[in-house]
Amino acid sequence: MGEGRREGAREGGRRMGGLKPRAPRSRCRAGGGGSGGGGSSRRGSGLRGGIRRAVLAPRSLSCSLPEAVGRRGAKHWWPEGAMAAPVPWACCAVLAAAAAVVYTQRHSPQEAPHVQYERLGSDVTLPCGTANWDAAVTWRVNGTDLAPDLLNGSQLVLRGLELGHSGLYACFHRDSWHLRHQVLLHVGLPPREPVLSCRSNTYPKGFYCNWHLPTPTYIPNTFNVTVLHGSKIMVCEKDPALKNRCHIRYMHLFSTIKYKVSISVSNALGHNATAITFDEFTIVKPDPPENVVARPVPSNPRRLEVTWQTPSTWPDPESFPLKFFLRYRPLILDQWQHVELSDGTAHTITDAYAGKEYIIQVAAKDNEIGTWSDWSVAAHATPWTEEPRHLTTEAQAAETTTSTTGSLAPPPTTKICDPGELGSGGGPSAPFLVSVPVTLALAAAAATASNLLI
Repeated sequence: MGEGRREGAREGGRRMGGLKPRAPRSRCRAGGGGSGGGGSSRRGSGLRGGIRRAVLAPRSLSCSLPEAVGRRGAKHWWPEGAMAAPVPWACCAVLAAAAAVVYTQRHSPQEAPHVQYERLGSDVTLPCGTANWDAAVTWRVNGTDLAPDLLNGSQLVLRGLELGHSGLYACFHRDSWHLRHQVLLHVGLPPREPVLSCRSNTYPKGFYCNWHLPTPTYIPNTFNVTVLHGSKIMVCEKDPALKNRCHIRYMHLFSTIKYKVSISVSNALGHNATAITFDEFTIVKPDPPENVVARPVPSNPRRLEVTWQTPSTWPDPESFPLKFFLRYRPLILDQWQHVELSDGTAHTITDAYAGKEYIIQVAAKDNEIGTWSDWSVAAHATPWTEEPRHLTTEAQAAETTTSTTGSLAPPPTTKICDPGELGSGGGPSAPFLVSVPVTLALAAAAATASNLLI
């Protein structure tokens, strides 16, 4: 009986090409979990634990297919009996699907936030994307939770908007913290009518125009400038340094056709515009004179010499000369004195107060057209004063001291007398001062003797 069995085994081995079939092995691991084999309860608990671990760490999932061991295992991939353990294969399939879902949720690109502009002081309601009104959600702004009393269902209600309400608002599902919606809120104001001005400080080359808003809007604004000379549109080149300035070149000098400059401003909350019209010569205004210097004039306590230079931006002072206006005052007074000069870049003040510090400024203007420039940077100077003489030798000091002391001493003929010394004997009495010059006394004695002889 035993011999027959052994022969049957040998015959079966020859039919299988020498392959010795084994029970199929399956490995199913998730985050270091155990095998899916074993009893039904072990398989159930392994499946649940594997799903839980795969959700937490999907990259640690590892499933291997059943393998047959033999000399030609690669050729006989599905040996007989390989389907004897279907449960481990189901385990791997469920874990792989769960891991794919979690990985997709974590690594899928988030929706860009919706940008929204609202007016300062207004009320706004922010919906939580497509969520139902009664959905359980939580709102955050810049990563900070918002109070539940700001919610109306799933919507966020903000009243009396302030600048501090600007920020990134995000709506999350309350249980899973799944991001539902984001809003980037900007609070601002619509633009008011812009302030526009034009000026030519490089006449006759061209002019420039400046603009600004009288009040801030707190949100981005867009400006558009149009320049017309009659019906012809002129190019306004943007200033490389100042964003609210552009430059226009004169095409025709001494033109009688007016210029018109228009500017419009808009932002997400509104729009406004303004325009100005002017003649060429009315906007000519040089820059202030440069390098203003004031110096005292030696040995002249009431004079100051003032010099300056023509503004470097004025392109042709020979063909278009400038005249100047000078003002000055001592620091101790508020009233200015003025001098207008038709030419030259120097002037001498002749009525300054001796020893008082002065402040001096100069302005410039084209000889024929335009307006005066702004005042220059102030220059300060004090008129010349004579320096006090200083002692140089001890002999001079002694001589000066002696002469000074002698001039303060009483005359040598002055005598202070007490009536008691005159022999009155009448007790103390009020002293009195008698001054008797020697020459007068001698003259009186000579006169008395002469009378007696006569």
